[in-house]
Amino acid sequence: MATDGSIPDWWEREQARRKRVEQNRLDAKPLEEAIRKLGVDISSLDDLVNRNFDYKIAVPLLLDWLPRVQNQDVKSAIVRALTVKFAKPEAAKPLLKEFMQAQVSSGGDIKWVIGNALSVVADDSVFDELVALLRDRRHGRDREMLAWALGNMKNPRAADVLIEMLDDEQVAGHAIAPLGKLKAIRAKGRLEQFLNHPKAWIRKAAKTALARISKAEHVQTRK
Repeated sequence: MATDGSIPDWWEREQARRKRVEQNRLDAKPLEEAIRKLGVDISSLDDLVNRNFDYKIAVPLLLDWLPRVQNQDVKSAIVRALTVKFAKPEAAKPLLKEFMQAQVSSGGDIKWVIGNALSVVADDSVFDELVALLRDRRHGRDREMLAWALGNMKNPRAADVLIEMLDDEQVAGHAIAPLGKLKAIRAKGRLEQFLNHPKAWIRKAAKTALARISKAEHVQTRK
């Protein structure tokens, strides 16, 4: 403790953290009890994320609570719990709505977390809506994982949109791997430009994507 009678900053931060944890516990309790009534054995919402088991039966309940929860930490826990393949496709539209309503973050906050969930559950049924959000620069870097979502889609326009995103520095790096996954041969020339990018992870992503595309191109020429 400070000798001058003042309260140290670390103590104030710790007290605030404890208060937040307790409030989260209280706000999450009704949902946790409802999930347990479904026969899903959890001690907290974190179990849905940290334990490897199928809780598909709880997905409709999570989607029902998602728009009603005001506590952002609890909402984030729900979103993370919906970031699973067995939540598709029903989770896609509710998550898109939450993404549009959430405030732009600095990365890693609720809006980015929602975008990450969409990279798992979004499918072609929400292609147009997702593309519109991806093109909207007002959403900043929270759009990063929306680019990954296009890599899971069958719509032939997906590759064209991703190539377009290579001109958007906020999401360009995250558009590279999906182009490789889609084996977009027409993106080859554009991707080669990223082999000399200042960021190592982007250079690596470009190299991997080009390798996948070259392999697909080789198979195609042999046919």
